[in-house]
Amino acid sequence: MRTTLQFVTRSCEAFRTLQQSLFFSPVSALSRHRRVDVLRYRHAHLSTDDRSYYITTPIFYVNAAPHIGHLYSAVIADCLHRYKLLQGFNSKFSTGTDEHGLKIQQASEAAGKDPLTFCTDVSQRFKLLFDSCNISYTDFIRTSERRHRQAVKHFWSVLWDKGLIYKGSYEGWYSTQDESFLTPSQVGDALDSSGKQVKVSLESGHKVEWMKEENYMFRLSAFRSQLLDWLRGNPRAVQPERFYHAALQWLQEDLPDLSVSRQRSRLQWGIPVPGDAEQTIYVWLDALVNYLTVAGYPDHHDQWWNVAHHIVGKDILKFHAIYWPAFLLGAGLPLPQTIHVHSHWTVAGKKMSKSLGNVVDPLERSRMYTTDGMRYFLLRQGVPDSDCDYTDDKVIKLLNAELADSLGGLLNRCTAPALNPDQVYPTFCLQSFPSEQGGRAVAEDYHMLDAVKNLPVVVQHHYESTHVYKALEAISACVRQTNGFVQRHTPWKLDRSDSKDQRWLDTIIHVSLECLRIYGTLLQPIVPEISSKLLSRLGVQPGERSWADANFLPRHRGMDCPFEGRALGSDSGVLFSRLESQSSNKQKPKKTEKAANLK
Repeated sequence: MRTTLQFVTRSCEAFRTLQQSLFFSPVSALSRHRRVDVLRYRHAHLSTDDRSYYITTPIFYVNAAPHIGHLYSAVIADCLHRYKLLQGFNSKFSTGTDEHGLKIQQASEAAGKDPLTFCTDVSQRFKLLFDSCNISYTDFIRTSERRHRQAVKHFWSVLWDKGLIYKGSYEGWYSTQDESFLTPSQVGDALDSSGKQVKVSLESGHKVEWMKEENYMFRLSAFRSQLLDWLRGNPRAVQPERFYHAALQWLQEDLPDLSVSRQRSRLQWGIPVPGDAEQTIYVWLDALVNYLTVAGYPDHHDQWWNVAHHIVGKDILKFHAIYWPAFLLGAGLPLPQTIHVHSHWTVAGKKMSKSLGNVVDPLERSRMYTTDGMRYFLLRQGVPDSDCDYTDDKVIKLLNAELADSLGGLLNRCTAPALNPDQVYPTFCLQSFPSEQGGRAVAEDYHMLDAVKNLPVVVQHHYESTHVYKALEAISACVRQTNGFVQRHTPWKLDRSDSKDQRWLDTIIHVSLECLRIYGTLLQPIVPEISSKLLSRLGVQPGERSWADANFLPRHRGMDCPFEGRALGSDSGVLFSRLESQSSNKQKPKKTEKAANLK
């Protein structure tokens, strides 16, 4: 958003000029406005509420049941949505299902169902998964809905009225599986299961067919220069950087005009072209407009569309970084603020596929490892720049180490009656832990304070760039430091009858609880249930859990602490129960429970 704000001052007038020109002659108007200012029209100054935020997942194709990659997209978006809410933003979060196209038409026929019934059945499976995994979407859009049909028809009509869509003859390679048109350089030779030589997409491996038919074309070729200007002038528009460079690379070659309809005789399951019942709107143009539908297009979309951010998988980058911006430019609409791209998940080093039988059922795993457990694993292990690998053993080891033992053990240790018999947030003693070294604290303790004090800024930076795994690395490192702090000073060995020892013991627990409060606050977008349980145990009320409340250890700076002397919340048991490997028959001791029984 900060990058965007640098661009807005000079852009409004240029953008209005482009809009007006497009109504007369799209090609000539576009050639006259190839300055980057035209594209830097973005949104903060246009928004009626500069604290609004709109995050989207892709809408998921309903040709098959949801897998772990779908949940990963949703959890990333949910994390950003919750994070923005903690910051006081008015946030909208949309997800949903993509239900039109030839692939769905064929799948429904094979299942012996009418297309809408087929789509409804699969769409409900996505909704069940997201609801079960605490995905806090504010809108679940289906492209079969009436509101979406109206938005798509209006969008099409705008492009048509500006002369950006024309009827022509298309001839080329088409992948039904990808619902995508391909250039000759994107196609290669392969053998099918029967040994017959076929043409396939080099990227997806799916079979392609040569298609020749009359349909409608979008003047994509007219937007190459504008897209280059947009990306070069806004290097944070596509993240991470490797995908930004991939988008730029596509624009080094000429962009052929894009077929945006199919003959109705071949594709009935879709939205008819306005004014031409013999043609059906191309599924990707239809699907991409969903983001506008949720924003309220065509009548009341400015508040949300001016602050739009997309989460997409790398396989659909071209549609979102090339086709979608071109459509939006043609329609005279702002481009998304950021397109956040993530990579894919493999299973034990192999690509997920039905034929290998290694597709991970995310709903089943979330029940095995808990909802928060799966959320934490996906965001802790998921690296946007490169493919990530899933195994059950990885899940168990990670969650046991970081949630059960490290975080859960620290909470149990510091709230155990053995160390905290009064069950309160104890008093901090500045003489025991002065601002400068000289009390009973040592150099490592001051390093820990610095790390935890800076943690909200570090985590915010990584959340904003969707490198959530780096945020969790930073939090986990601080949790380890806090455990080391407690272990180093062995408060259970202090003499409570000695007033100095008692003050030092209280200070150790106060500092540790303050660390836990910060961790619980920052982890809310990742593990909302665990965070709530942790903060409730510390006596932190719901109205004290915002991002602004992540004010660490005010007593160390001579300020009041609202929690000091407050009774702790009730003990609701182990924060996160240790998981057992399914291959193990022996019950292992639960360290988190042992930690509660310290002498």
